[in-house]
Amino acid sequence: MSTATLLLLTLLLPLLGAVGIIAAGRYPNVREGVTLVTASLVAILVVIIAYRFLGGEEFALFVSEPIPGIAIAFRIEALGMLFALVAGLLWIVTSIYAIGYMRGLNEDNQTRFFAAFAVAISCAMGVAFSDNLFTLFLFYELLTLSTYPLVAHSGTAEAKRGGRIYLSILLGTSIGLFLLGILITWFVAGSVTFQDGGVLAGKLDPAWAGLLYALFLFGIGKAALMPFHRWLPAAMVAPTPVSALLHAVAVVKAGVFTLLKVTIYIFGGDFILSNDVTGGLIWVAAATILFASLIAMGKDNLKARLAYSTVSQLSYIALGAMLATKSGLIGASMHIAMHAFAKITLFFAAGAIYVATNKKLISELNGLGRAMPITFGAFLIGALSIIGLPPFGGMWSKWYLGLGIVETGQLILLAVLMLSSLLNVAYLLPIPIRAFFSKSAGGEQYTEIKEAPKTILLAMIVTSTACALLFFYPDPFYQLANLAAGGP
Repeated sequence: MSTATLLLLTLLLPLLGAVGIIAAGRYPNVREGVTLVTASLVAILVVIIAYRFLGGEEFALFVSEPIPGIAIAFRIEALGMLFALVAGLLWIVTSIYAIGYMRGLNEDNQTRFFAAFAVAISCAMGVAFSDNLFTLFLFYELLTLSTYPLVAHSGTAEAKRGGRIYLSILLGTSIGLFLLGILITWFVAGSVTFQDGGVLAGKLDPAWAGLLYALFLFGIGKAALMPFHRWLPAAMVAPTPVSALLHAVAVVKAGVFTLLKVTIYIFGGDFILSNDVTGGLIWVAAATILFASLIAMGKDNLKARLAYSTVSQLSYIALGAMLATKSGLIGASMHIAMHAFAKITLFFAAGAIYVATNKKLISELNGLGRAMPITFGAFLIGALSIIGLPPFGGMWSKWYLGLGIVETGQLILLAVLMLSSLLNVAYLLPIPIRAFFSKSAGGEQYTEIKEAPKTILLAMIVTSTACALLFFYPDPFYQLANLAAGGP
């Protein structure tokens, strides 16, 4: 099969799956069968494409040129391949989890849920494979719109309010700032096509480079840097599989991926380093890392604590991008994958707890670990990977981020990284410790509580196992991250 055909199939297959899901809406087993088959085929496709891409093949697809000089076009490069691999592999796992979750709680509007999920994956693939800022912006906006029904899924007043905050911040930042950055880039460079080394070097006055970078930094609202982060905690009113989509599979990863892509292929690492483009802006990421961690510590609601943890972790990637050194870019790129597998495990566990016990608060979890050892064991593994401890994959991305900081000589940032890891310990590890070793307030033994449905457990086991495997075999993601950073 030709490379263009493979690329087109990866983009269109989730949309075809959405049509099939809607058509089979009256027959839950058939509908979910369509979901699983489609997600499996997409996972197979991205693995095949990654194999052929690493083998030296080129993937490109031209669709149209609605504006002279600006095309809707797709081309696979290393960073986009990494993001697509994460989204493609985790969609199938999330689908398995979502079936158990939605059935376990007898949720309404399940057909709409699975169809919107499939459309969101197609949009994420469009973001990953975009050949220029115009195409990326188009799919970036479509991703926001396609996930709104998922955020507001329950239809309650709280869900609608969360959905409004979600839309207003993401559309406001992208149209008001991100789009302006794209237009300025087009005016200055005469091109918005991604290219190695960037398009702005020699064309943009370095005195204005920091301001343009700031437009992208804050305009890419899905990266959730403070103060444009509130949409992420607000979206936690959504069902847990949606939270997994937002935090691991598509939305926030689309944000930090876009920031990395702009850094590498629009500005270029050499241009940033030689002109100190991100000098002051990097402290926004550092502050977000610490402040979000401190807020997380004060949250008793489990999903809210995990949401602020994500805000903090995303700024690791933003920090690595702004370091612009090879090690920093490798660490940031790898953290897309390492954080995805760890954080999705934590959200899977949070959902499993809710399905089995209807509990949302951390203060209510005392003693539950003895009734739900698989769930809290998976949570512990995900937490250790987020912290960055061996033998789990999160160690590698933090290691390269640390090397990147050392390369720039900004030791205060290294202290921020180390303090943040200690804060990760402080707000994550007490949860499994409380569950396994503390007694419940009323002395209950929870003899009637059992683990969540098997599909939920299967998904957690897969992602927590992946956290360990990525420590011993990080090579596919490392190779792609190294290529994206300019390595051989």
